[in-house]
Amino acid sequence: MSLADTQYLSIVRRILDEGALGQNRTGMPAYKLPHQIMQFDLEKEFPILTTKFVAFKTAVKEILWIWQKQTNDVRVLQDWGCHIWDEWQRPDGTIGKAYGYQLAKYHQVDTLLRTLREDPESRRMVVSLWNVEDLPDMALQPCAFLTMWDVSADGRLNCMLVQRSGDMGLGVPFNFTQYAVLISMIAQVSGLRPGLFTHVINNAHIYENHVAALRTELSRLPEAYPAPRLLLNPDVKDFYDFRPEDIQLDDYRHLGKLPMEVSV
Repeated sequence: MSLADTQYLSIVRRILDEGALGQNRTGMPAYKLPHQIMQFDLEKEFPILTTKFVAFKTAVKEILWIWQKQTNDVRVLQDWGCHIWDEWQRPDGTIGKAYGYQLAKYHQVDTLLRTLREDPESRRMVVSLWNVEDLPDMALQPCAFLTMWDVSADGRLNCMLVQRSGDMGLGVPFNFTQYAVLISMIAQVSGLRPGLFTHVINNAHIYENHVAALRTELSRLPEAYPAPRLLLNPDVKDFYDFRPEDIQLDDYRHLGKLPMEVSV
């Protein structure tokens, strides 16, 4: 079975067994545990859940919106038929100075790509979306906000993602899948191989109204499928040339949808 299923569901089980129920800004109580970690070797296996359907194309479009388009304009996503940010859209069509806005403001993606080409042994490859000055003008302050990048001596690109807040039911399955895609894309255009992907979640939580669905998912684990294979268009050599259709999954089998309501 997929390592994504086993690692993710082990955290889900720990939260349900050991987590403390508390309040939060959304008004929906949640069970939480601090400092949960998953790690995947992307050269061996692509991480996506098979114990439930994960909307891969939607996850890809969101990561392209943030990292490639580097925009805060929700209408760009809507033009792709993606509506996951509609709840936070302001009257001007944006989410304020959040996510892609911060990447563009400081040219962080270009800096990372240049450093990978020119100084791959650098220990200063850090990309942050957490800009204290701009936090008050964000419709939603970034959850997955920090990546730290490293190149192994054997030419593998490693990345650690730090997430301050992780909605295990809805957000986290998107997050680790889309960042695995991002690492693979950046590796390809940098002449590297995908390496270790470590996902650190500071506050991993399960909303009370997601518990039943996640218990159903836990019961599905014995039937989980092997991981699918990520296929990137090998002709793409520039990160900014990737399009959603250049990013595909081969043999993605899953055990069906588990609807959950988003807490805004």
